[in-house]
Amino acid sequence: MSSGNGDDRHPTPESGPDLPPRIPLPRASVEDTGRPLPDLRAQDLAAPAPPPSAPLVLEHRVLKALLGAWALAACSPEETAAVEEHLGDCGACADEARRLREAVGLLHPAESLDLDPSLRTRVLAGCLERRPPRIPVPEWATPYDAETARLDALLQDFGDAEWHAPVRLRWFEKDEPTSRRTTVAGVIAHLLTVDGLVAIALGLKDPMGDVAADRPTPSARTEAYWRASHYPPTRAVRAPWREQSHDLVRTVSFTGGGTGKLSVPYGDFELPLHDAMLDRAFECWVHAEDIAEAVDYPYEPPSGGDLHQMVDLAARMLPTVLSARRRVGLAAPSPGPHRHLVPAGEPGRSLRLEIEGSGGGEWLIPLDSPGAVGSADHEVAHIALDGGEFCRLAAGHVSPTEAAAGQVGDREAIRDVLFAAASLSRM
Repeated sequence: MSSGNGDDRHPTPESGPDLPPRIPLPRASVEDTGRPLPDLRAQDLAAPAPPPSAPLVLEHRVLKALLGAWALAACSPEETAAVEEHLGDCGACADEARRLREAVGLLHPAESLDLDPSLRTRVLAGCLERRPPRIPVPEWATPYDAETARLDALLQDFGDAEWHAPVRLRWFEKDEPTSRRTTVAGVIAHLLTVDGLVAIALGLKDPMGDVAADRPTPSARTEAYWRASHYPPTRAVRAPWREQSHDLVRTVSFTGGGTGKLSVPYGDFELPLHDAMLDRAFECWVHAEDIAEAVDYPYEPPSGGDLHQMVDLAARMLPTVLSARRRVGLAAPSPGPHRHLVPAGEPGRSLRLEIEGSGGGEWLIPLDSPGAVGSADHEVAHIALDGGEFCRLAAGHVSPTEAAAGQVGDREAIRDVLFAAASLSRM
C-alpha cells in the first residue's frame, strides 16, 4: 500500500505498541507527580559564593599609560580599580590624572539633560521663516495668542482639586488695594466674560448668553456671570474660553489686521482693537500667574517681544489716566512756577520712564495733557523699574509706595505716575 503522500520510496512510519509516539506527549508538571518539591532556598544557601577576583597587578609604566583611557572613562573595571589604587600612592601620576580629567572637561563640557527653554520657539520660528503661514496672525494679536496657549497648557492636567483651589484677585481702586476671592475656574470664567467684550465688537457670539449685566464693564459682567451660575464654575468653563480665544485670533487674522482701529467698549472707556487685544493678553498672563501661585506651580513671564508690547500699551495709556485722575482730584497739578500747559501736539513737561530687563525700553510720558508730546528738553523726573516690577504695579499686585523704583526729579510727578500706573489695574 502506498503512503498518503503518494511516494512509495519514502513510506510514512506508523506508530506501534512498541514504538514511541510520533508527537511527544506534554511534560508532566512536578506538582502533578506527587514527588516533594525541591527546596530552592536550601540550594541557594548551599551554593558556594564565587571567589573574589584577584586585584589586577600592573607595572608603573603600564598604569601611567592607562591614565589617558582612565580620564576618558574607557578602562575596564579591573583597570580602573588598579589605576585609582595607584593614584593614591603616586603623586606624579595623580597630578597627571587631574590635568587629563580637566582637559577632558574642556573637550566636552557637562551639559544639562533639560531641553533649552527657547528650543521650541527657535524651531517654530525657523519653520515659519521657511514656510510663512498663508493667513498670518497680526503682530498686535500674537501676545494674546501666545498667552492663551500658555494658560491652556497650564490648565490641561488640572484635577478637580486644582480647579476649586482658592484664588484672590487683586487690583487698585481709588488708590486703595482691593481684592475678590474666587477659584481657578472662577478666574477662567472672568477671562471668558471680559474677552467677550472683544468678541461682541467683532460680531461674534457673546459668551454671557441671556445673562444680563447691570453695566457693560468687566467687573459687572463677571459678577453677573458668577451669580447666574447654579453651581460654582468648574472645569467645564475651560472649553468655551479656549474656543472663544481661538475664534478671536482667527477672526482678526482673516481680516488681515485691517480691523485694528475698531473700538472695543469697556463701559467706562474704549480701546482700539489692537490695544484691546494687548490688554487681554496682559490680563491673561496676570491671572495665569494668580492661578499658578494658587496651585504652587512656577510660571514664566511672556517673551521679551510680547512683554515690550504690553509695557508700551501701559505707557501710552498713562497720560490719559493722569488727566482723568487730575479731574477727580486724585492727581494735583504742579505748583504755578513749574506748570507748563501746552496745546495738543506740542512738547510739554515730561517724565522719563525707563523699564529694565527683557521687554524694556524708555518712554517719555507727558504730564500735563494727554495730547502733549513727551520731550527730553522738558524732562522733570526719571523713574527706572524692572519690567516685572512695573507689570506687577500695573496689575495692582504691588503698592505704588512699595514699588522698587529708582527715582530722580520732581517727587510729585513721580508719585502721580506711579499711582496712575496702579490705577490701570481692575478686576
